[in-house]
Amino acid sequence: MAGNSVEVISKYFDLTEEQLKQFGDLKALYEDWNQKINVISRKDIDNIYVRHILHSLAIAKYFKFRPGTDILDLGCGGGFPGIPLAIMFPEVNFTLIDGTKKKITVVNEVIKSIGLKNATGWHERAEYMTEKYDFIVSRAVANIKQLKMWSFPLFKKEHVSRIPNGLICLKGGNLKTELKMLSKRDYHEQISLKKYFDDEFFEEKYLIYLQR
Repeated sequence: MAGNSVEVISKYFDLTEEQLKQFGDLKALYEDWNQKINVISRKDIDNIYVRHILHSLAIAKYFKFRPGTDILDLGCGGGFPGIPLAIMFPEVNFTLIDGTKKKITVVNEVIKSIGLKNATGWHERAEYMTEKYDFIVSRAVANIKQLKMWSFPLFKKEHVSRIPNGLICLKGGNLKTELKMLSKRDYHEQISLKKYFDDEFFEEKYLIYLQR
């Protein structure tokens, strides 16, 4: 599968014309910003649609967020998975945070450039956040035990969806050792992304849901 076309996304998702345009604009925007601030690996920029955008959208295959849901992207880097998810769910509220200010500069400029109204980037660390969220998403930021420590104080007590509030993170490789860090009382699910996408990139990629 070619990794440099928005058709990679439309193969797996039914998109509106606006969503097609927003996804289609991302590659040129990130190529431009990457020349100023390195937010995506040089080897990945040509494959942004598979390795960053489609990868982020695995969360949209797993769960359909209800309108009005509040979601935090913890350690968003250049805007993944938050920006692709905000395009996919225009009636859901996304807050993207990262401890590196220049990355949040890119995030907010990309959000502005594609006309996203439901997402904003903050230069902030998770341990200093006080707002509460229904779900927290994350992509290759830290081990699951650390993510749990950061995220659990930030969840709302009330559940608005059929799936209880929790952490949804994207990870790769052998996760046996990492998942053993969780308590036996921690309910979690592990889903292979090969269930959703046929590209070889997803061979050892997983979605982990950890219930609050």
